[in-house]
Amino acid sequence: MTIGDEVSRALSSHDRVVLAVSGGLDSMALLHAARGARSRLIVATFDHGTGPAATDAARLVRRRCDQLGLECSTGRARVKARTEAAWREQRWSFLREIARDKDAAIASAHTLDDQIETVFIRILRDAGPRGLAGLYARTDVLRPLLGTRRVALEAYARAHSIEYVADPSNLSRRHLRNRVRLDLLPAIRRVRPSFDRELLDLAKRAAEWRVVVATVVDRLGVERHADGSLFVARRALEAYDERELAILWPEIAARADVTMDRRGTHRVAAFTIEGATGGSIQLSGGNEVVRTREHFVLRRKVP
Repeated sequence: MTIGDEVSRALSSHDRVVLAVSGGLDSMALLHAARGARSRLIVATFDHGTGPAATDAARLVRRRCDQLGLECSTGRARVKARTEAAWREQRWSFLREIARDKDAAIASAHTLDDQIETVFIRILRDAGPRGLAGLYARTDVLRPLLGTRRVALEAYARAHSIEYVADPSNLSRRHLRNRVRLDLLPAIRRVRPSFDRELLDLAKRAAEWRVVVATVVDRLGVERHADGSLFVARRALEAYDERELAILWPEIAARADVTMDRRGTHRVAAFTIEGATGGSIQLSGGNEVVRTREHFVLRRKVP
């Protein structure tokens, strides 16, 4: 099956799809391959304001959309971010806003190489099994190129004369992902050719583990209210010890789009067992968990 067939099949089960297109090789290849999908396509591009390359990339995406007759939504950073994490947060906030407005799914151009790099970076950061799933984790984001190597996309772009903008920041070793891509992974592959396969196998097992945990949390009867807060009955958590609660709470929090760090996870697990009624514990990102008479409530912290 060709790249175009893979992308078309992945997108065509959705009525409307927001394509995340940065103007780089991967996403411009995705845009080209998506033309055969039966979905209504809306292209979303985000200018991080990092320099001429970012501006040129956004301009290229808009021009290509005009040629294809596709709707294009453009965002621009209001505050200049300095880190990869901040860029990602800005971009995804924009993409999800467009998707909500259009009642559409989001499709990204992540490749198999992105997955390998992501899992390796998470190992370096001492991630647990939840984080090691990487891009294999269950999500509402479509990733039709996740089984495709970057070298195959490069060949596809050459074969179809796809125009794209090469971001010079991709060569800067100031960013961890670039050091991983350019230096660390190539060095490891030279002495351990099976390393990519081993990382992907680890990620698959972690993703399967996450599905099992999600199934357990489904049975807890977590309720999400209109204001975004989550309610979990105290009695539903009584059977679990602190170690098990440290596994369940990140999945519970994910139902409210809250990511828990390791320290916060263990503090909430201990609070679930030892906390007093009416007490609360603060999480990063302006969130808190409150213990009421009948529930644990995860919510935005009340000023």
